[in-house]
Amino acid sequence: MKKTKLYNQHLQHQAKMVDFAGFTMPIQYPSGIIAEHEKVRTAVGVFDVSHMGEFIVKGDDALAYIQKLTTNDASKLELGKAQYSSMCLTNGGIVDDLLVYHCGDYYMLVVNGANIDKDFVWAKQNTAGFSVSLSDESDEYSLLAVQGPKSIETLQKLTTIDLSAVAYYSFVNGEINGIPVIYSRTGYTGEIGFEVYFKGDEAVATQVWDAIFAAGEEFGIAPIGLGARDTLRLEKGYCLYGNDITEQTNPLEAGLGWITKLAKGAFNGSDVIQEVKTAGVQRKLVGFKVLAEKFIPRNGYEIVADGAVVGTVTSGSLSPNLGYGIGLGYVATALSTPGSIINISARNKLFEAEVVKIPFL
Repeated sequence: MKKTKLYNQHLQHQAKMVDFAGFTMPIQYPSGIIAEHEKVRTAVGVFDVSHMGEFIVKGDDALAYIQKLTTNDASKLELGKAQYSSMCLTNGGIVDDLLVYHCGDYYMLVVNGANIDKDFVWAKQNTAGFSVSLSDESDEYSLLAVQGPKSIETLQKLTTIDLSAVAYYSFVNGEINGIPVIYSRTGYTGEIGFEVYFKGDEAVATQVWDAIFAAGEEFGIAPIGLGARDTLRLEKGYCLYGNDITEQTNPLEAGLGWITKLAKGAFNGSDVIQEVKTAGVQRKLVGFKVLAEKFIPRNGYEIVADGAVVGTVTSGSLSPNLGYGIGLGYVATALSTPGSIINISARNKLFEAEVVKIPFL
């Protein structure tokens, strides 16, 4: 298993470490997942997400290549802007969701840590016919997500750049204690926040970590693990690759039509996706809230309606902020309307739930 350059910091904070995406990562700290979740919703928390992958695309055909590789319209990207997108197979199945950064004379693709090797092989295969160079620089980058209502005030102490002026899905180049960083106004918590990219060894990573924690001390800044990262994204209805979206799911049925720009021209899977759009999707990813008391839905539980299995829970948890169980899952389109009643099957029992609009919070 790999270790991020901040592994020792997690041990010092007494993190519970688990294997995740080929890395040994903190799933929670002694305060617990609910406390960490609330810290991000009310103040500021820091996630080490250095397991994420960074691919660099250069060359005369960089934009044309990205247009073929991804579903969103990268021609709309300006320098200093980022874009949420996805990569699809030629059959329309989702290879991964990712961020595309326009960095001037090159682009940076940020992919999920569990998919780095698979994604790079796929991305490399698609370079044929394009004048581009593609490099995997994942091991060079560290990435810290600083999220929460006090995140801007925390990071503002470390730079003269007006971070409050950085728009959502925009980024700027800056420094922390003389170390070059990218301040990206992105995150997967639904809160105000930045993701901070930088290169360097363990000493450099520790210096950035310590500087951020010193700046956020007055706000009670805390390290946050993967457990709270999951509950935070779920409350906002954000998809998790490997659960809610996979190579067996189509962007339209996953509710990702908004990042699937068929009008931009052909891209991997666009013909199949167009056929699905024309015919109408047969199933949809929906959010649901549990109506039964003291029941928490989990990934893999069956969804039942009128005595028949109609789908599967892809993500589920107790919502710390709402106080009841919530989840995502695929159901037949006829059952996707908010207000539809479904049942979650677990322990040979059925637990009533209601389809609701997402985000939950």
